Amino acid sequence: MKTVGILALQGDFEAHRNAIERASDAAHPAQAIEVRTAADIARCDGLIIPGGESTTMWKLLEMEQLVEPIRAFAAQKPVYGSCAGAILLASEVTHPVQAALGLMDIAVERNAYGRRIDSQIATIQADGHDMEAVFIRAPIIRRAGPKTRVIASFAGDPVWVEQGRHMVTTFHPELSPNSPVHRRLLEKL
Repeated sequence: MKTVGILALQGDFEAHRNAIERASDAAHPAQAIEVRTAADIARCDGLIIPGGESTTMWKLLEMEQLVEPIRAFAAQKPVYGSCAGAILLASEVTHPVQAALGLMDIAVERNAYGRRIDSQIATIQADGHDMEAVFIRAPIIRRAGPKTRVIASFAGDPVWVEQGRHMVTTFHPELSPNSPVHRRLLEKL
């Protein structure tokens, strides 16, 4: 059985735990654990960086000395970031500028869809199938580099992107009953 770590410093990590449990099956059995230390990361086959507040999450990553352990982990194993996690995986962050892990060749604009009141649930197409996408103060991917693959878009902007073993969504698939995103992560383990 594979182990998926969910960064549990800030954000809705419990919803991701539930999504991993729903996505786990006989072909891709997995368990989820909360990650707060470098030792926790070392126990994982994959890592999720959840939504939350990206500036706060970055400060906590630095305070807990997790930036380099996550980068080292990502050199060998998959990392998935949703919403704030997408911001943290980016190579460029604007509105305002912020430090990030630089794991994917994407440029992300924070809170680009507006304030929390502008949040919405939309139907998007991913690999030819409809899926629900919950956008909460979502960032927009303004640039996806040549080594990335856009899996889904919304209003002309990429919202689910992968690059090699890593992937990001600007929406929250963990809040939907069925998550092909989490299933895809398990396939990468």
